[in-house]
Amino acid sequence: MTDDAHGDEPRRSPALARPYAWTEGRTAPSVEIAVEALVETTADGRAEAVHQSSNASAEVLELCVRPRSPMEIAALLALPLGVVRVLVADLMEDHLVIVRDTLSDTATWDERHDLMERVLYGLRDL
Repeated sequence: MTDDAHGDEPRRSPALARPYAWTEGRTAPSVEIAVEALVETTADGRAEAVHQSSNASAEVLELCVRPRSPMEIAALLALPLGVVRVLVADLMEDHLVIVRDTLSDTATWDERHDLMERVLYGLRDL
């Protein structure tokens, strides 16, 4: 569909830039968060979610009452993974969520393989 004011130029969707506006243009989180880590809302986060207006951070807090991975959050909110990582890092700094790594640095090959299978099954379920 074309925009009448601009002739044949296609209409641009404002939704493409909007998610990055929520992160003030930041594309990298302040801390590294693995895509398979588990994000869970804290008691303070649950209380904060009640007081926040509808925005991406509030949606993350609501979703993470049950532990979810950043990958799952991104899929459910239809946001880029980078945006979700920034939002989760901000919420973590404010003590509104906790992030649990699923593997330690000393994880065995079997533990890593098991995690890859769980992530693959989770992706299929989305």
